[in-house]
Amino acid sequence: MIQLGREGVWVAVKLGGPMLAAAMAVGLLVALFQALTQLNEATLTFVPKILAVALVAVLTAPFMVATLDGFARELFDRMIAVGQGGGG
Repeated sequence: MIQLGREGVWVAVKLGGPMLAAAMAVGLLVALFQALTQLNEATLTFVPKILAVALVAVLTAPFMVATLDGFARELFDRMIAVGQGGGG
C-alpha cells in the first residue's frame, strides 16, 4: 500500500509539474513586466497563466494519457494478483 501511495504521488507530480512550472514561469514574467512598467493590475496575471497552462496541457496530453494508462494498468494488475491470492 505504501508503494502504491508513493507511485500515485509520483504520477501526480509528473502530470501536474509541467503545468505548474508553466504557470510559475508566466507569473514571474508578468510580475517582472509589471515591476518594470509600474502597471499594478491584479487581473493581468490570470489570462496569460490560463493560456500557458492550457497550451502545456494540450502539448503534454499524450504523455499524460500514457502515464495515467500505465498507472491504471499497474493498479488493475495488482488488484487481480491480490484477488487470485498472489498477495501483491
